[in-house]
Parts: sequence; structure tokens; C-alpha cells
Amino acid sequence: MIEIKKVGKHYGHFQVLSDCTTAVAQGEVVVVCGPSGSGKSTLIKCVNGLEPFQSGDIVVDGTSLAAPGIDLPRLRARVGMVFQHFELFPHMSIMENLSIAQRKVLGRSADEARERGLKLLDRVGLRTQAEKYPGQLSGGQQQRVAIARALAMDPICMLFDEPTSALDPEMINEVLDVMVELARDGMTMMCVTHEMGFARRVAHRVIFMDQGRIVEDAAKEDFFGTPRSERAQLFLSKILRH
Repeated sequence: MIEIKKVGKHYGHFQVLSDCTTAVAQGEVVVVCGPSGSGKSTLIKCVNGLEPFQSGDIVVDGTSLAAPGIDLPRLRARVGMVFQHFELFPHMSIMENLSIAQRKVLGRSADEARERGLKLLDRVGLRTQAEKYPGQLSGGQQQRVAIARALAMDPICMLFDEPTSALDPEMINEVLDVMVELARDGMTMMCVTHEMGFARRVAHRVIFMDQGRIVEDAAKEDFFGTPRSERAQLFLSKILRH
């Protein structure tokens, strides 16, 4: 579903990504972790063209992002993205947030978009909040709305960029529970997260990054069992100590 081939990215003289190569199969859940500034978020933002890259290629469901004249809006409509800070439209109701892209991009009628939106709000446990505004919801509820909004576009895969890092501890599980359900339903997912419990529960593979490079790319059992690199061992010793 996603092929990342020798991708390199820099800002001026600063190299953000170096020779990154990996792939995500259909139905696979891959967790991307690593220290701050290691390039995790940049890598998944490259997957749907939110960040340009200077070398290599990324192919999503047969579409090359390096191809000249690529239709990025069309690609992004098929690749769901959930951000750290929700990115909901504050002046629109929850239902309007879920409906607008369905109508503008997919050409659905208002009734079709509303029906799809209500089904997805049911799925994330928020149907009763449909007419409220984002500011009236908790952070965890807003993030679940953001997931429902991404799903409303019927994506072929989902990208998550630290979806729980801006949440209070009490709200993290309600978002992770939705992500676990998605994984069990067979959604192809790339998740940048420090939630190692989630990784152990549903990930097929774990990618560990440091200084813009993929240092490890292993089955979760191997990664949590005996990481090959000293850098990954050090990282795990710090975040799993407690």
C-alpha cells in the first residue's frame, strides 16, 4: 500500500530525512517511534505530500509522489491524516466538520454526507455531539471527531501524527480504543506515537528513527524483545522504565 524508497529531505543544509526506505502492506499497522527531532512526523507527512522531499520516491497504492504533475488533493482525499492538535474548523459544528470535504471533494449530497457522518460518530461514540462545536468538546472527543472526519473520506490508509500527545492522560485511552478498533478492522495504518502499549497491542511492525534515519524496522516481538541497535535499546530503557 505504501512504499518509501530512499527518501531524503533537507531544509537548506539541515538534513531532516536520510535514505529512508520501508513499506507498509495492505492491512498492516506500523508504529513509528524515536526521540524528538528524529524525523518521524516529517516522514509520514511526506507520505501524503504535506511535506515535499528532495530525493527518492514514495508510492501510495501505485501512485508515485515524485511523478511530475501528481494530483496531490486527489491523493490526500484517499489518505486519511489525523494530527496532534485535531485541526477541526472551530466555527463549524461537528457534523459540518464531517460533511464539508465529503460534499466538496467527493461530490456527495448533503443528506449522503450527513448519513455517513452520523454512522462514523456512532462508531467513535459521539453521535449525541453532532450539533455541538469543537470548543464544546474535550480534547479526547475532538480527536475522535478528527478520526471520524478522516474516515468519512473512505481512505485507503490512515496516518496518525502523535494523536494522543496533546491530550490529558485520562483522554488518551478513548482515542487509542478507536485506533485499536480500526486496526482490528484491517485498516492500513502508519502511527507516529510514544504509546508503546498501543504498539505492543496492535502493531505488526515498529520503525525506530534517529537523526533522520530508520535505525530499526522490525516485527514488534523482535523490537520489544531484543532491539538490534544500542540507540533503540537506550530509547526503550527510558520510556519503559516505569
